[in-house]
Amino acid sequence: MKIPFNKPLVLGTEILYLNSVIKRKKFSSRGEFIKKGSDLLEKYIGCNKVLLTSSCTGALEIALSSLGLKPEDEVIIPAFEHCSIANALASAGVEIVWCDIREDTKNIDESLIEGLITKKTKVIIPVHYAGIPCEIEKISDICKKNNLFLIEDAAQSIGSRFNEKPAGSFGDMAITSFHETKNVHCGEGGALIINNPKLVTKAEKVFQKGTNRKDFDRGLTENWTWQILGKHFMMSELQAAFLYPQLLELEKINSNRLQSWHYYYQLLAEFFPKKKLPFVPQNVSYNAHLFYLVLENSQQRKEMIDFLNSKGIQAVFHYQPLHRAPFWKGKYKNVQLPVTEKIAETILRLPMFYKLKKEEIEFVVKNIKISLQ
Repeated sequence: MKIPFNKPLVLGTEILYLNSVIKRKKFSSRGEFIKKGSDLLEKYIGCNKVLLTSSCTGALEIALSSLGLKPEDEVIIPAFEHCSIANALASAGVEIVWCDIREDTKNIDESLIEGLITKKTKVIIPVHYAGIPCEIEKISDICKKNNLFLIEDAAQSIGSRFNEKPAGSFGDMAITSFHETKNVHCGEGGALIINNPKLVTKAEKVFQKGTNRKDFDRGLTENWTWQILGKHFMMSELQAAFLYPQLLELEKINSNRLQSWHYYYQLLAEFFPKKKLPFVPQNVSYNAHLFYLVLENSQQRKEMIDFLNSKGIQAVFHYQPLHRAPFWKGKYKNVQLPVTEKIAETILRLPMFYKLKKEEIEFVVKNIKISLQ
């Protein structure tokens, strides 16, 4: 039996939508499915504006440009995070302030944030790791108290909720990903979610390559001109056509993944310590983006990866601590994030995808048990 870590989702209906684009011969970022997809997400999340982008990273670059940050400004993020976030921040020229994570959820430790805030702090970017929302209401309160912008990294959490509100609906802005590893996707893609109405106009100008093209489209000006420094991270109509039918089936897709998630938990909890399985707070609902184990050390993890691989099972580690990345050339060598460093060495992600079969989960769990003996 061969079980990959991920099988990119294909419902089968995507081809119908792609064919309709080909027939209309409208392929760029101004088509029907761009509008339908962004409208659907705006209604689902309850936000002011969604801009469909070519990547989640691109969405963050637009967000950062919209805030007008200066080189001395500081942004607080967890170090257990995808490098694309740090990449966007480094490109923007701002200073990164690293925050440790919670051992239970692997999300940013909200109790540490206020101790990191200085007069230079402008933004906090928490992550909803594995699709399980962080303590976003507490973080939002911290931002309001200190007059900071909040950008949610909801790359993994489309369909998840905190106190019944969708992930991505709490921050001034949020970003999400439609990469092929996500619950719904279009190969490569993302979205900028804008909740703060004061940021819509600036974000649209950045998104439109620094022009007032949106004002022109709305009939508010006779022509459009280049006005500010902009970005070019637009999703194509072909990508949007592939994504749209998956967005329509989002709840069904997440429900199927949740069945697999719960079956993993049920079987593993019989012999594996529950504190080393994913923890889900009572006030959240989640999209079952990932299922993981936390092992004793990096050697045990390597041995399990190798053993599972020998049985045809692809299990993988995850983020390396960003503050230790070679890119920084030792800049953050004195930063100590013990939980981040421990989790980075010991976390192991298991196969998870739409319509993962019960017998496949049973095979994975059986071999995990053998590996531990």
